[in-house]
Amino acid sequence: MKLRNLFLSCCAAAMLLTAVPGTSTAAAVTTQAKPVTVMLDGFPLPFPSAPFNSAGTIMVPFRAIAEAMNIQVAWSNQTHTLTAKKKQGSSTTEVILRQSQLTATVNGQKKQLTKAPIIKNGTFFVPLSFFSTQFGAQVGWNGPSQTVTITSSVEPMYTEAFYAIRSFFELEYVKNFDAVSYGWTRIDPATGDLTLEGKDFYWPEAAGSITPDTIVGDTTTQGSGANLMVAAMDGNGELTKLLGDADQQKRVIDQMVELAVEHHFTGITLDFEGLGLTGDRKAVQQTFNSFVQKLDQQAEAADLTLTLALHPQNSSYHGYDYATLSRYADEIILMAYDYKPYAKAPEPLSLVNEAIQLALKEVPKSKLVLGISLGSETDQSIGSKIGLAKRYGLKGVAIWRIGLIGDKMMSAIGKSITPIH
Repeated sequence: MKLRNLFLSCCAAAMLLTAVPGTSTAAAVTTQAKPVTVMLDGFPLPFPSAPFNSAGTIMVPFRAIAEAMNIQVAWSNQTHTLTAKKKQGSSTTEVILRQSQLTATVNGQKKQLTKAPIIKNGTFFVPLSFFSTQFGAQVGWNGPSQTVTITSSVEPMYTEAFYAIRSFFELEYVKNFDAVSYGWTRIDPATGDLTLEGKDFYWPEAAGSITPDTIVGDTTTQGSGANLMVAAMDGNGELTKLLGDADQQKRVIDQMVELAVEHHFTGITLDFEGLGLTGDRKAVQQTFNSFVQKLDQQAEAADLTLTLALHPQNSSYHGYDYATLSRYADEIILMAYDYKPYAKAPEPLSLVNEAIQLALKEVPKSKLVLGISLGSETDQSIGSKIGLAKRYGLKGVAIWRIGLIGDKMMSAIGKSITPIH
């Protein structure tokens, strides 16, 4: 009888617990911690193991963040130490961390940490503030959203810009770039020849003592590259027609090289847009490959560099064989913009990120330059685009264009990178 009463009492208690809200099981579900997100230069950073809060100190996975900031990382199983090196200009920062030790060695000097590094799930974690104190990054923590924000430090990086007909009033900005592509020529849709006349691309008239030749001369004197940019669109099939005519190809290539040499440019930038929207994409790719190969041969013989400005692979234009073209070109500008035509909002970071990843499968990062259009960016958004170029270790960034910059935007660029010349 006593056992039966005890059994009934237990059953009643169990029923009572399941009927009452706010029991320990429910509380565990409702109070489960939100996952911590790491945002590097405004875009999420994937990591193998999640950051966590350790008694008020945010611990973050070192290697995932360090490599995204172009910090070289080496691990020693013997000593359980991690060595990190970051070169900035002529100086190098070397940091040595040991598991479970509160001191780090920075360029030979002992430094105290707020919390000792630990290994969790095979990942080496360090205090978030470490990146700020040792590598110059700005770090932040938002408790309610459980978000780590990291803004990488200002770094020297190859910077390029485009100069168009309506760029003259910002001529003073030319000195801020390592190379400038001057958009003063195009392929004539009617004749298929190179022309210096037209509505948007034409040889500018002199402004007093300032002429196209003095602008080019001043650019090269200050140590920057000056490229002759040749523009063309395949709007009515004019590019497809040019690329399918071997004699016309030769004539245009001769015209480009002769004009570049005559006016003392250091290179040629080819901006052939619209290829591969329709028709046989493979055939278009092959004819463009052939054209670029011939141009490269003549440019190299004339001591000219060759730059290609290409639509991204996640756009509607598929007439560009990145892998083959990268063998001929000295650099490829990834025009990762116009995803939102006519919109004033910044280009979607996810699509720009995807474009970079696709390009890097076929182009060495030492040749890849991220194109950024100021027509759709703001002084607040441009840092994230530059941040992606830094994250992937690209050669640099190319800004479309001088004439759209302004002091505010130039200042924003300067907060992320500086030219290397």
